[in-house]
Amino acid sequence: MGDEKSLTVEERLERAKLPGKKAPGMHAFYRGKVETTLKCAVTSFDDFGIWYTPGVAAPCKEIHADPAKAFEYTNKANAIAVVSDGSRVLGLGNIGPMAGLPVMEGKALLFKYLGGVGAFPIVLDTQDTEEIIQAVKWIAPGFGGINLEDFANPKCFEILDRLRDELDIPVWHDDQQGTASITLAGVINAVKFVGKDMKKVTYSVIGSGAANIAFVRILIKAGVPAENIILVDSKGILHPGREDLEADKENNPYKWKYAVETNGEGRTGGMAEAIAGTDVLIAASKPGPDTIQKAWLEKMNSDAIAFVMANPIPEIWPWEAKEAGIRVVGTGRSDFPNQINNSIGFPGIFRGTLDVFATTITDEMAIAAAESIAKTAENKGLNEEYIVPTMLETDVFINEAVAVGLKAIEQGIARRPLSEADLRKEAETKILRAQAETKALMDAGVIPPPSQ
Repeated sequence: MGDEKSLTVEERLERAKLPGKKAPGMHAFYRGKVETTLKCAVTSFDDFGIWYTPGVAAPCKEIHADPAKAFEYTNKANAIAVVSDGSRVLGLGNIGPMAGLPVMEGKALLFKYLGGVGAFPIVLDTQDTEEIIQAVKWIAPGFGGINLEDFANPKCFEILDRLRDELDIPVWHDDQQGTASITLAGVINAVKFVGKDMKKVTYSVIGSGAANIAFVRILIKAGVPAENIILVDSKGILHPGREDLEADKENNPYKWKYAVETNGEGRTGGMAEAIAGTDVLIAASKPGPDTIQKAWLEKMNSDAIAFVMANPIPEIWPWEAKEAGIRVVGTGRSDFPNQINNSIGFPGIFRGTLDVFATTITDEMAIAAAESIAKTAENKGLNEEYIVPTMLETDVFINEAVAVGLKAIEQGIARRPLSEADLRKEAETKILRAQAETKALMDAGVIPPPSQ
């Protein structure tokens, strides 16, 4: 990323295509990215009688008498189900559960390597809301938490809300809460870097899907006045005069709520009208590169910030945004500076949640994570190309875990209260172990080097 400015447009475009070109061959070489492995010792034939029958009957009886012992005797306390119906996968749309499986495996990889969390991809061959909710409830006893992934809007809201109410383990929709957390972290640092006040600047938010609806909710809860936010969907700026939103408010109450509460100036029009004269642009909409025009960005306020987060191609190429005068640019991709991607959030957030056996993940826990992410980067020195940590900075996940665990304890939703020091030790041990295991398997040749 350091030589970005020296590249021609053609070279930049070619480099942006590399991950997609390499991915099929790499996936085929390993035949997927995750598998189950053992965490207990097998030293002799006698061990089988302990780990399985007849010895296993003893912990089974104890769990039957006291279900809470499942957290002590099984991997439940460190197991996450990554559940999807494939109805809205990345920027690919409704490609179904089978085609979405590589994404769910990738999610499980990040959970394990970055957060030390055992995650299992589960794709459901249904896109019916009630069937999805029932399926998750059926599998919940085997897991310490549920990560909902790539569910279409608006059913994703009902699925999350219902499961949070009906289960006693954390249920998290990463496209909502995860993206909101890392976006808030980026906003905290970017606004601070350009010398503005997060609670006084104006925001243009392009896209009214799960990610941005959750971001707006979290942004407001973090202290930003709702009237400072201008939200846009595929038909234009949200405002109380949008009869289509009012007519659909039973099906999608979230958009109508923000049509009424945001946009204090009463703006109308489309993306261009929303973006003009704002300080911060947050886009999670249609993949580009021409979704957002350079001319629109030129009309933003000085020292503007733009997070263009559509995948796999951002709404505008970052170099074009810089040419338009944007001071800080972030995307959802790891091959450009300032990756505003939920992968910086969910591994650490779940690590802290699981370590205290929390019963849910609150918005306050998500905000605590965002503040921790921002502080980790700030302590290392902010600049235009570094406003949030990268996935290779292990300390960010440890710091998040501590912050999230402490917030859960403060809110009274932790079954296992720990001290700050113990939370840090737990997170460090599990995360560093996961990374050491991968390295050891690579060094031993058990995981072979990639073929390309």
